[in-house]
Amino acid sequence: MGLTVSRKTGKAVARNRVKRVLREFFRLYQNELDAPLDIVVVPKRALDPERVDLNMVRQELLPVLKRLREFSRGGPEDPAQG
Repeated sequence: MGLTVSRKTGKAVARNRVKRVLREFFRLYQNELDAPLDIVVVPKRALDPERVDLNMVRQELLPVLKRLREFSRGGPEDPAQG
């Protein structure tokens, strides 16, 4: 897994925090996806790196993982379109 976080997110400490939390999320949920995928996560511009935590990332990304899982199993909708 590779992560990059733009300097627009903040200084190195803030960017590293965002990357650490995202890595932990994907470590915990790596078995949720059956197919190998390249996933690009772009933090929102209004994101406050000081407030990023695992619960926030779960809330934002678990629905996306569910849609990716359904799509990889032949679901009806392309997750990138919705």
